[in-house]
Amino acid sequence: MNLGRVGVWLGSLALLPATEERAAVQELERLGYGAVWVGESHVNREALSHAALLLEWTERITIATGITSIWARDAVAAANGAASLAEAHPGRFVLGLGVSHAPAVAQRGHEYTRPLTAMRRYLDAMDAATYLAASPPVPPGRVLAALHPGMLRLAAERTDGAHPYLVSPAHTAEARRILGRGPILAPEQGFTLAKHASDARASARAHLRIYLGATNYQRSWSAIGLGPDDWQSGGSDRLVDELVCWGDEAVIARRVDAHFAAGADHVAVQALGSNPLDELRRATQVLLSRG
Repeated sequence: MNLGRVGVWLGSLALLPATEERAAVQELERLGYGAVWVGESHVNREALSHAALLLEWTERITIATGITSIWARDAVAAANGAASLAEAHPGRFVLGLGVSHAPAVAQRGHEYTRPLTAMRRYLDAMDAATYLAASPPVPPGRVLAALHPGMLRLAAERTDGAHPYLVSPAHTAEARRILGRGPILAPEQGFTLAKHASDARASARAHLRIYLGATNYQRSWSAIGLGPDDWQSGGSDRLVDELVCWGDEAVIARRVDAHFAAGADHVAVQALGSNPLDELRRATQVLLSRG
């Protein structure tokens, strides 16, 4: 997988009208970012059709789903869809798979039970799928949205690696220990270039609001020493500062470097300010000139 050192998690840029999103991803490619990551939920664009658009709009940059929900399509559809994109755009598509969260899964009409078992069975069914169209010259990369030890071990056993979301460098260090050497570790890192604590934390809390009640994230945060008080009442300053870095470009670069020092192979940065594309422009030189 050719992700490069630093990529971009699109976040709010993925909600723009198509013409604006196209211009944004084309600029990110020109700036030199190695990959673009795009999410999926029950209230936004479908992941594989979205990835197809992003691949058509660009020429070199890798497009990765971060993540494609296993509850949104059956395993055969995921395998065949990934193969279709990888054949049309060799070496440029990575399928990130995840179990999502119980409320979002319920909105799709499914029951969120035994997520690790569900993922294992999904991978089995993907691997058993028959695909008779033209085969991709390079198989699509495959990673798991893995936060906890069981899913991280499954990522190491059955895929190319892991893409943890909303994590700190401390989580990255533990994830690397569990994955061992070899599997790709590509965490997401939110940031804002706001220099005043009140402005920065306001942007961070607006971003974190929809995640604070998710038990998967709460368990992940507990593992790095945070507790219930940290994700109540909008999130503590401590939680905000663990998950979102803020300050000038050098501060952002140091946090990204901390992930690499902890064992990351690639970091997907997500700009959380009111003008995310401008924040990414401003951070480009310091982020891409290191390492």
